[in-house]
Amino acid sequence: MAKYGLIGGKLGHSLSPAIHKLFFQYTGKEGTYGLLERDVEALPELMQKLRSEYKGCNVTIPHKLHVMPLLDKIAPEAAAIGAVNTIKFTEQGAFGYNTDYFGFGRMLAYNSITVKGKVAAVLGTGGAARAVVKYLADQGVAKLYLVTRDIAKVDTRFAEMAPMAEVIDYTALGKLQGDVLVNCTPVGMFPKVDASPVPASVSAEFDASVDLIYNPAKTLFLQQAEAAGHKAVNGLFMLVAQAVAAQEIWQDESYASDLIVRIMTALEQEQ
Repeated sequence: MAKYGLIGGKLGHSLSPAIHKLFFQYTGKEGTYGLLERDVEALPELMQKLRSEYKGCNVTIPHKLHVMPLLDKIAPEAAAIGAVNTIKFTEQGAFGYNTDYFGFGRMLAYNSITVKGKVAAVLGTGGAARAVVKYLADQGVAKLYLVTRDIAKVDTRFAEMAPMAEVIDYTALGKLQGDVLVNCTPVGMFPKVDASPVPASVSAEFDASVDLIYNPAKTLFLQQAEAAGHKAVNGLFMLVAQAVAAQEIWQDESYASDLIVRIMTALEQEQ
């Protein structure tokens, strides 16, 4: 039976095993998916083991950058983003991808949120924002704002991925109007659910708000958008979509969004 797993620092909270178990259940594919909790120093030895025993694995915090030097080839989007979250093992070697990029795109498409020619603002400039910024830039946003509390500390890779982007602080954000507002910060995540990265007045100025957080299902950030009569989308679809995109790489098959919705619905019922 094919073996898969998730490489990360601390993984007790991960939904990935449940998602991939449902994938196997609904598609009839056979496989196991386990947690591979390791420190960075143990990665080289782990990768040697995975090359001989595993068909693929996912990678999460804090190892999305650490695994890159240990791979044989990296897909263009992952190289541009500077992070790998999916690895495929074959007789030819270990190949790195970034399915957060595709997961974010499928989430927008499923919720009928278009970004081409639109004005978008991304809250946060940490690792979670990289795939989002790259996707928005590739899809032709007219204007992209990167919102941070410390402009001087923003990674120069963002300028390479999105030359049209303007880095601003939260004060400047309060003066803007736009189409899509994406929260890539952990503000509002369980258990600190009574916080939002922006005041309600900011949410009211954007037609759609997207939160990468999925616990709680409706953050205060999304409640603000709904109260203003605007579209509000949480991160669960993206989480499942990036997992299904990883399976597409491992299985060499494509899967419709119906499968993502089916897995997402089952997860929501379990919570």
